[in-house]
Order: sequence, then C-alpha cells, then structure tokens
Amino acid sequence: MSDNLKLIKIFEYALNQEKTGISFFRHSLELMGVGAAVSAFERLIEEEEKHIRFITNVLNDLKASGEIQPENLEEVELDPTDYFDERARSEFLAQCVEGSMVPDVTVFNTAWLIEKDLSDYYGQMAEQTEGKASKALRMLSNWEKEHEKFFREYRDKLSAVYSQMPWGG
Repeated sequence: MSDNLKLIKIFEYALNQEKTGISFFRHSLELMGVGAAVSAFERLIEEEEKHIRFITNVLNDLKASGEIQPENLEEVELDPTDYFDERARSEFLAQCVEGSMVPDVTVFNTAWLIEKDLSDYYGQMAEQTEGKASKALRMLSNWEKEHEKFFREYRDKLSAVYSQMPWGG
C-alpha cells in the first residue's frame, strides 16, 4: 500500500469515528434534561463538526494532490475546552444529584471512552506518520484529549456523588 493510500485510510477511519461520536452526542442530547449538560454537548457537537471539516479538507488534499496543504492545518482554531465556569459546574452537579440522573453517568462514561479512543488513535497514527500528516494527527489528538479530560472529570464526579447516595429512598 502506498504511503498516500495509507494516509487516506487513516483519515477516512478518523472521519468515520468523528461521525460516530457526533451521532452519539446528538442522541445523548435527547436523553439529558440538565441545561448545563445540554449546553456542553451542543458546544462539543460544534467542535466535532470542526474536526469533521478539518479531516475532510485533509482527505480532499490527499486525494487531489497527495499532499496536505498548509492552510488546512492553520485555518482551524478551536476554543479551549472550558464548557462550564466554576459556578456552572457546581450547579450542574447539584442538578444531577437532585434529579438522580444515573443515566448521565453512563452517558459521560461512554463519551469519555469515545474521546479517549480517538485521542489514542490519533496519537498512535501521528507516531507512524511524518510531516503534515503527523502534525494534523497530533492536532486532532490534542483536541480530543481536551474533550477526554472534560468527560473524565464529570464521569468521576458523578460516580463519586452517586456512590455516596442513600439508595432506596
């Protein structure tokens, strides 16, 4: 398999995984009723859509010329992953406890696993590639690490809260 075809396969896989993740986030929005969580997932969907556009541009470059254009690596800027300020974080956890939203723990855990898997994949592929492809994969890995950190924090906090709840009424 040629190097270019290998890169195309790597980025096609990445594109499919991003689409799967965004589908999960959209479905999760339907399950959640807490405003802060809904807002965070909506912002994540926006970021994932940027990832999809970024990967699509990289794929178009690879298919057209066999080379990633530098402007496609520089034009995508993502806001830092700071979905809740400290007050909103406290309110969010309080709402989860009041509403006893056990499914949210599962949603946040699954979201964390998706983001961790993507971050790991991008990091591994960055190690196996060179040049602009490696740079693009490292960018994707770093973006996903921020998402992973966000979901891990909430998964851990929600799990800790629920483990301390007196179940049964």
